[in-house]
Amino acid sequence: MDRIEFFRDLAIIIVVSKLMGLGAQKLKAPSVVGEIIGGLLLGPCVFGIVQQSDYLALIAEIGVVMIMFEAGLGTNIRELLKTGPKALLVALVGVFVPLVGGALLYGAFYGFSDFGTEEFMRGVFMGTIMTATSVGITVETLKELGHLKGRIGTLIMSAAIIDDVIGIIVLTFVIGFKDPTENPLSVVWSTLLFLVCALGVGMLSYYLFKAIDKKYPHRRRVPIFGFALCLAMAFAAETFFGIADITGAYVAGIVLCSLNDSDYIARKVDINSYMIFGPVFFASIGLKTTFDGMNASLLLFALCFVAVALLTKIIGCGVTARLLGNSGKDSLKVGVGMMTRGEVALIVSQKGLSEGLMEPKYFVCVILLIIVSSVATPIVLKLLYRGEEKSDTALAAE
Repeated sequence: MDRIEFFRDLAIIIVVSKLMGLGAQKLKAPSVVGEIIGGLLLGPCVFGIVQQSDYLALIAEIGVVMIMFEAGLGTNIRELLKTGPKALLVALVGVFVPLVGGALLYGAFYGFSDFGTEEFMRGVFMGTIMTATSVGITVETLKELGHLKGRIGTLIMSAAIIDDVIGIIVLTFVIGFKDPTENPLSVVWSTLLFLVCALGVGMLSYYLFKAIDKKYPHRRRVPIFGFALCLAMAFAAETFFGIADITGAYVAGIVLCSLNDSDYIARKVDINSYMIFGPVFFASIGLKTTFDGMNASLLLFALCFVAVALLTKIIGCGVTARLLGNSGKDSLKVGVGMMTRGEVALIVSQKGLSEGLMEPKYFVCVILLIIVSSVATPIVLKLLYRGEEKSDTALAAE
C-alpha cells in the first residue's frame, strides 16, 4: 500500500467508524462496539474495502497507548487508598476466578497442556482477557439510577480501578512467560525492576510537572510534555524491561493523575485520540477479525466464553463482597457491576495477537462478550435497584 492509498483508507475508517459509533450510542451501547462493527464491515469479513497495513498498525498502536495513558490519568489515587482492603480483595478474587475459568474453558475445548508450553500459555491468555473490567456502562447506569456515590457504587468503582491495574500486571507476566525457555524468576525480576525504576522516574517527573503546571497552568505545553513522557515510558518498558508498552503508558498516566491539570491533559490527549487514533485502533480490531475458521466448535466456544466470562466475574466479585459482610442483593450488584468488558479487553486481545498468544478468529469471542455484557449489565442493575431510594440524593442532603 502506498501513502496515497493510506490516506484514502484512513478517511474511510474515520467516517465509517464514527457513524457506526454514533449509531451504537443511539441504541444505548458503547460507541466502541459500533467502531468495531465498522471495522468488520470494511474488512475482509464483509466488504473488503480496507486492508490491514503497516501504516494502520502503527496508528492503531499509538491509539492504544493513548487510551491507556488516559486510563492512568483518570485514576483517583486518593479514592483508591481510601477504600482500603475491601476493594482490593474484591478486585483480586475478581481477577483470579475469571483467569482460572478462562484457562479451564480453553483446556476443556482444546486439551490441557503441560505448564509453560505454548498451548498452556494460550489457555492462560484466554483467561487474562476475561480479567479486564470496563465500568463505563456501569458508571452511566448507576449515575442514572442515583446510586453512583453510594456505598456499593463506590466499592464497584474502586474495585474496577484496582482490577485494571492487576489485569495489566497479569498481562505483563503472561507475555513474559510466553517463551517456554524463559526463566520465571527473570520475568519477576524484570517486572519488579521496572516498577522500581518507574517509581523513581515517576516521582521526579511528578515534581517536575507539578512545578511546570504551577508556573504555566492550562498551557498546551503541559499536555505536550505529558504525552512525551507517556511515549518515553512506553518505549522504555518494552525495550529495556520486556514489559508491554501499554503498561508504561498506563504508569505514565498514574504518575500525572494527581496534578491539578490532569483533567486538562486528559482532555487534550482525548481530542487526538477521539478524532484519529482511537477509531483506527477499534476499527483495526474488526479489520483483523476473520470468520475463516468459524465452525460449530468455535461458535460453541464463543458462547461458552461469554457465559464463563460473565459468571466468573459475578461469582468472584459477588461472593467476595458477601464474605465482607454485604447482603446477598448488594453482593449481586457488585458482581453484576463488575462484569462489563470494553476497551481493556480489546487492548489485551490486540497485544495477545501481536505476541502470538491468540489467533485472529478469537476476536469474535471478545466482541461478542463486549456486546452481551454492555447490554445485560444496565438491564440487570436496574432490576436489582428497583424500588430503592436514591443514595446519591441522600448523600447530597447530608
